[in-house]
Amino acid sequence: MTRHLITSAIPYINGIKHLGNLIGSQLPADLFARYQRGRGREVLFLCATDEHGTPAELAAKKAGKPVDEFCAEMHEVQARIAEGFRLSFDHFGRSSSPQNHALTQHFAGKLQENGLIREVSEEQVYSHADGRFLPDRYIEGTCPNCAYNKARGDQCENCTKQL
Repeated sequence: MTRHLITSAIPYINGIKHLGNLIGSQLPADLFARYQRGRGREVLFLCATDEHGTPAELAAKKAGKPVDEFCAEMHEVQARIAEGFRLSFDHFGRSSSPQNHALTQHFAGKLQENGLIREVSEEQVYSHADGRFLPDRYIEGTCPNCAYNKARGDQCENCTKQL
């Protein structure tokens, strides 16, 4: 029997997703999973909420909540939305789960064993006030391409160029 692992892009946890997220990612994967199951194939359809990175941190700060509490609440909201649309996930998890951490470490170890990970150095902006390096989305300034004065450190929202 043919076995299929199907995933969709995992949604950031930074708020309620709009219909475009469903139509552009989760719904096509769900249709493919249903099609494969209908053909008698073994399917494992996985998705999760992405609870790592700046989007989660910024959204939690805006909501006035600790990141872990905000992520737990938003995961439940997004799981209910998926259930409401009857998406056929076999598992809808969290990127912060112990299972995901163990699996990620397993794959990272395999990549390291095969010489596919290399160490690099890069420059980052450090905030003495915050006592940490700042993610690019925390940095605002003027875009060198179009002079938009509220460009973020990763991409200009005005001209869409990567910075």
